Amino acid sequence: MNSTKSRRKIVPSASDNGDTAEKQDLLLLSSAICNGEDLGSFVRKVFASGKPETLLQHLKHFSKSKESEIEDVCRAHYQDFIMAVDDLRSLLSDVDSLKSSLSNSNSKLQNVAVPLLTSLDAFVEAKTKCSNIALAINSLNTCVQIMELCARANFHLSENNFYMALKSLDSIESNFHETPSSTLKRMLEKQIPSIRVHIERKVSKEFGDWLVEIRTVSRNLGQLAIGQASAARQREEELRIKQRQAEEQSRLSLRDCVYALEEEDDDEIDGVVDGSNGGNGISGFDLTPLYRAYHIHQTLGLQDRFKQYYFENRKLQLTSDFQVSSMTPFLESHQTFFAQIAGFFIVEDRVLRTGGGLISKIEVENLWDTAVSKMCSVLEDQFSRMQTANHLLLIKDYVSLLGVTLRRFGYPIDALLDVLSKHRDKYHELLLSDCRKQVAEALSADKFEQMYMKKEYEYSMNVLSFQIQTSNIMPAFPYVAPFSSTVPDCCRIVRSFIEDSVSFMSYGGQLEFYDVVKKYLDRLLIEVLDGALLKVINGSLSGVTQAMQMAANMAVFERACDFFFRHAAQLSGIPLRIVERGRRQFPLIKARDAAEEMLSGLLKQKVDGFLTLIENVNWMADEPPQGGNEYSNEVIIFLETLVSTAQQVLPVQVLKRVLQEVLAHISEMIVGALLAESVKRFNVNSIMGFDVDVRLLEAFAESQSPLLSEADANQLKTGLLESRQMVNLLLSNHPENFLNPVIRERSYYALDYRKVVAISEKLRDQSDRLFGSFGTRGAKQNPKKKSLDTLIKRLKEMN
Repeated sequence: MNSTKSRRKIVPSASDNGDTAEKQDLLLLSSAICNGEDLGSFVRKVFASGKPETLLQHLKHFSKSKESEIEDVCRAHYQDFIMAVDDLRSLLSDVDSLKSSLSNSNSKLQNVAVPLLTSLDAFVEAKTKCSNIALAINSLNTCVQIMELCARANFHLSENNFYMALKSLDSIESNFHETPSSTLKRMLEKQIPSIRVHIERKVSKEFGDWLVEIRTVSRNLGQLAIGQASAARQREEELRIKQRQAEEQSRLSLRDCVYALEEEDDDEIDGVVDGSNGGNGISGFDLTPLYRAYHIHQTLGLQDRFKQYYFENRKLQLTSDFQVSSMTPFLESHQTFFAQIAGFFIVEDRVLRTGGGLISKIEVENLWDTAVSKMCSVLEDQFSRMQTANHLLLIKDYVSLLGVTLRRFGYPIDALLDVLSKHRDKYHELLLSDCRKQVAEALSADKFEQMYMKKEYEYSMNVLSFQIQTSNIMPAFPYVAPFSSTVPDCCRIVRSFIEDSVSFMSYGGQLEFYDVVKKYLDRLLIEVLDGALLKVINGSLSGVTQAMQMAANMAVFERACDFFFRHAAQLSGIPLRIVERGRRQFPLIKARDAAEEMLSGLLKQKVDGFLTLIENVNWMADEPPQGGNEYSNEVIIFLETLVSTAQQVLPVQVLKRVLQEVLAHISEMIVGALLAESVKRFNVNSIMGFDVDVRLLEAFAESQSPLLSEADANQLKTGLLESRQMVNLLLSNHPENFLNPVIRERSYYALDYRKVVAISEKLRDQSDRLFGSFGTRGAKQNPKKKSLDTLIKRLKEMN
């Protein structure tokens, strides 16, 4: 058997080992029962042995032994039970006496407390009435306060002071959660939301009106801000001009002059746009409606919704500002287009800085990125259509001013500058095309006659402004210039090109752009001006006078080109010493060479007319002509007339080069006459005549030393070297010295040995005339003749 209580196990003692088996079984059974063990083994054992009666006896014996134990226990505890019952009976009598005592006390208490309870009930009733009256008074006071707040809210609404009205409503809701009057409560529950909706609508309408108004204000604001940037740029240009003048005078060593460059304070100008002067900035630039609407929506708890509403509306406005009208040329509308965008972002910059989080920096940057992308797209499209350089320059200047304006507000403008730089080549190509037309028109209108200037302002405008004067002394008027109208006209075109090029390159993000301006200036001078002059020289000029004027013009252009590069450097902010240190070849050298070549060619044609008189030379004269041959006198008269005329027009160096070309041609013609097939022979007398001719020409060259210089006059004589050395060789007593390299290099270096052979073969002595050999046969040979024959023989062998 199992039991819920633990029992002490009974173990049979070792002393029973000597008992009988029956007693042993009884002890084991008793122990198992006491210990709560399973008796199944005992049952199976007795049934197996066939003696269940023994088990029953043992069980009965065990039961009897336990009954006696129970009787002993009950007998031991019965006395305690009897004593407890006696105690309870004595306690019951005490309770009855206490009950009667309590009943008497209660009766006495009831008799005494009844009057008091009546008084207490009257007091409680009076107190309740007093409390109700106080509650009513408090409720009335609350209602009065609520009505005062309502009246105050109505007053603020009538004065459009919406913030104070909302504060009054908030006070009603926060301070008076429970309204005593149900009617008043229903009224407040109905009117407070209506008032809030009314305020929101009213403020939204004012904000909508502000959105409409700010577009016009933004355009005016942008125009004014860009105008201020333009004025600031103009002041910078004026300061730069003063600085260039100071540098120029310093370069001319005018040390006694002191220059002070005064800078104006731009704070006032900046304040007009930034509003730093204490007002709202530009007239009409008022953000009060916006901030009021934002504040009201903050009070209404609709802050995020208003931010989104503001951003979406401004984004739509910006998108509409991007629309370019197809009915109006972009050249006419570009200022309004860019001014509108500039004003928009000036306003947004102010809102970002003072709006208290109405718009975030990231949102403004996103709007700006969109605007830059659209402006770049519009510029790309419009620039691709433009075919006039001036139009492109006007738009570029305005875009650069836009960039300067918005960069002051922290907006990046690199993308816009990249678009302008991208179209730099196209602009200059259009500018070159315009200049090509203007140069062609200027050249076609020129009659290539010297300019006649009556007044000083004409001299300043046509000469001093391009620094092409040869003297710093003001000439007497009327003044006849050594150049034609082509020079100042083309100088004005080139100067305008330089200024336009610098204007386009300036404020484009590139600080040093002189090399770019110089590159396009070289193209203008070499491709356009030089090409146009070459075309005129090769096709339109007629006569020596026009050719001489063109050559004189080229000399003036050479001085003008120095001015062009200095002017470009000054406008580009490059020191003049750098330009002067890096001087290069005259860019119009082809036209200059062509003009001088043409003039020389025409003069050679004139000279050729006089040189035809060489045919009248007596090649076998008995005596040398005393005053030279007839042709030489005619040529010298022509050259003297030429010099007297040309020195009024041509510069000295040009005149020297032209005269040297003509003298070289005359020398070549003299040698050519000796080589001519029509001349079969000639004698020494005729050569002596040519010697006189060459001496006369050399004397003419020497006579030019007052006009040129002694060195230039000597160089002028070098044009006659070939004829001089040929005559000297033919008149020499030892012509075979030509074979000596040292003597040849010193005295005959200009002679071609083939010409020497051909001419020497024609030289005959007096005794060699026709039929003269019959009278001189057997006479001794002339040593000079022998030397000449030796020279001819040796030269032929060399050939």
